[in-house]
Amino acid sequence: MSVSTQVRAGGQLDQLLLARGLLSDEQLTEARETAQQKGRSLGRVLIELGYVTEAGLVAILAEQLGLEFIDLGDASLDASAIALVPEATARRHSCIPVRFEDDKLVLAMADPANVVAVDDIRALTKRDVVTVVATKVDVQGAISRYYRLDSAAESLAEEAAAATDAEQKSLEEAVGSAGAEDAPIIKLVNLLITQAVNDRASDIHIEPQERDVLVRYRVDGVLHEVMRPPKSVQAGMTSRLKIMADVNIAERRLPQDGRISLTVQGKQIDIRVATLPTVHGEKIVMRILDKSSVLLRLSDLGFLPGNYERFEKSFVKPYGEILVTGPTGSGKSTTLYATLNILNKPDRNIITVEDPVEYRLPGVNQVQTHPKAGLTFASALRSILRADPDIVLIGEIRDRETAQISTEAALTGHLVLSTLHTNDAPSALTRLVEMGIEPYLVSSALDCILAQRLARKLCEKCKEPYLPTEEELHSSAFPLRGEEAPKLFQAVGCAACAGTGYKGRMALHEVMPVTEELEKLTVEGASSEVMKKVAIEQGMLTLREDGMEKVRMGHTSIQEILRVVV
Repeated sequence: MSVSTQVRAGGQLDQLLLARGLLSDEQLTEARETAQQKGRSLGRVLIELGYVTEAGLVAILAEQLGLEFIDLGDASLDASAIALVPEATARRHSCIPVRFEDDKLVLAMADPANVVAVDDIRALTKRDVVTVVATKVDVQGAISRYYRLDSAAESLAEEAAAATDAEQKSLEEAVGSAGAEDAPIIKLVNLLITQAVNDRASDIHIEPQERDVLVRYRVDGVLHEVMRPPKSVQAGMTSRLKIMADVNIAERRLPQDGRISLTVQGKQIDIRVATLPTVHGEKIVMRILDKSSVLLRLSDLGFLPGNYERFEKSFVKPYGEILVTGPTGSGKSTTLYATLNILNKPDRNIITVEDPVEYRLPGVNQVQTHPKAGLTFASALRSILRADPDIVLIGEIRDRETAQISTEAALTGHLVLSTLHTNDAPSALTRLVEMGIEPYLVSSALDCILAQRLARKLCEKCKEPYLPTEEELHSSAFPLRGEEAPKLFQAVGCAACAGTGYKGRMALHEVMPVTEELEKLTVEGASSEVMKKVAIEQGMLTLREDGMEKVRMGHTSIQEILRVVV
């Protein structure tokens, strides 16, 4: 929102807000005094004081000026209209083309009273311009979304390829010497990282192919191709990322791991880098670590009330072992960190052993494994138990030795949290026995097992209700509870979710407390199928049942649950 627009809009703003009940006389008096003292516009002060939202105020200002207000998060913008105005011009004037209307260009502006901007766009596009009003934040966000960096990345890739081919620069010059931030390769790498952060990507894959390089982003758990720069930039990109990750630039035959810390658009982010030699060169995978996920509350992770209560009963106990199971990338670490956030109190000594330590937790003693130096999960765990811990978090149980020590720790008065790779909760019991742990130890130490998966959430802006067919309900085994076909929601796709119909992810849970019956079955050597049947009888919701309940609640779709759960 523009301050100048508010000033030129006249003195009726306060009366409109009062008439609509959006502001009280006392609030208006306080805002006027503050605006006078600070020399600020009334509208800006009202927003700063939290009396009105920016979108609400801009909508009223638009009405006062006789203009349409547009929510750019909901609107679907015309790409051919956007193509008429260069990104630099759009950013300079805080405006973005929206659509065509009777051969006129409809332009969303943060300051519709800026006649210079309107004249510039009119001269540039050779079309009459119709202005609509949007908040400045929405306009800037839409510019970042719609003016994709694809063309810039392509031109940089071409520039880098030309420099490499024509000038035959040395490797050091190709990746840029210290301070040479204008080198094409450096610009290209920075661009790919910036775009990934803008797109909410969790991973960046740079994959050498026979004739080019494939760049893909993983957004909400699904990989999307972004671009294919020429093969000639492969060595420069790989070397630049190795330098940033502080790994051996000359080693191309062995996998390496590194870490990058940098600031992107004012946000401090960490990137975990892994290289993998392939037949066409080194593949690089960069995991973008979102520090905000460390601060997530356990109640924000999508637990159904019954499941949360069952899980909470286990982690409030002073001792015992809790396992979170699932495949790689199913949110196990996030769940454990969220649990630690609840348990992390000054009167408790919490020690973790992880490979790698992805997030730094204040007040928690975190140990990074170092197998080459002999610091494995098992050896670290032995030392940790001599350091008087109350709670121990083990990044992953990978071998018999780690499983044995963690089980014994749980039996000797410690609360042990860890992860295990199994497909469901009941399989964890049999998996530990298969690893060589005595069944009676497993049954005594384990207190609760939580299996989970991540499913994409439907975009709140574009999801639409529908009545599923009988065939769809039957094939997906949707629980009907004696009702007719319920109203569900399906993915559509809009500007806010980049046309996918999904935005963000949520967890599906299968919580299995280890009861006396399950302990007995473990000692008797029962199969995981038998244990699963007993657990369901005792009230356990399977992953699919939990997912279908979230479909019923309108959070996701049947198709998405069938994609992530067998």
